[in-house]
Amino acid sequence: MAISNASKAGVAIFVGAVQFSIGLILAEIYYPNYNVSTNYVSDLGANCTPTPCLINQPTSTIFNSSIVLLGLTILVGAFFLHRAFHWKPATAMIALAGIGAMGVGLFPETTGVWHGIFSLIIFLFAGLSAVVTARFQKAPMFYFSILLGLVTLGALLLYVGSVYLGLGPGGMERMIVYPVLLWSVAFGGYLMATE
Repeated sequence: MAISNASKAGVAIFVGAVQFSIGLILAEIYYPNYNVSTNYVSDLGANCTPTPCLINQPTSTIFNSSIVLLGLTILVGAFFLHRAFHWKPATAMIALAGIGAMGVGLFPETTGVWHGIFSLIIFLFAGLSAVVTARFQKAPMFYFSILLGLVTLGALLLYVGSVYLGLGPGGMERMIVYPVLLWSVAFGGYLMATE
């Protein structure tokens, strides 16, 4: 029995999100005195606040390789999603999120402005992807997709405005990351069941 293009997209997105979730947890465990409220997610790849930059191993290798793999699997997912639904806006947004993820791993905090650009790309386009791809989903996943995307986009606005709501910068950054990470797992599962 042949697997559909939608199912292939789902497998790629699901595998990427799950392996990154595990990689993120492992990197946090190995990072000495890591604090999810005060440390940024990207500090796991390289921490340049304060200077000089600090690179912890094996944390850096785990985080950077895991997020690059996430980006690659998202790009594969975007390719098969386009073959399944032929809708360029969704393909473009998911592909940009994948490029952003790869960029975060390939250009850690030690690269300065490049890291910030790729972080913004993945945060913005992952949130937009969740909202836009609701078009391919039936209720109740349709509503969850929009909700999780909007939570990410709202948290991104707060984060950019340095409004952390008592969560600290690392905590607010996680309010950007976690909703779309959970959405990616759910969306991948949803697509795997699509004919």
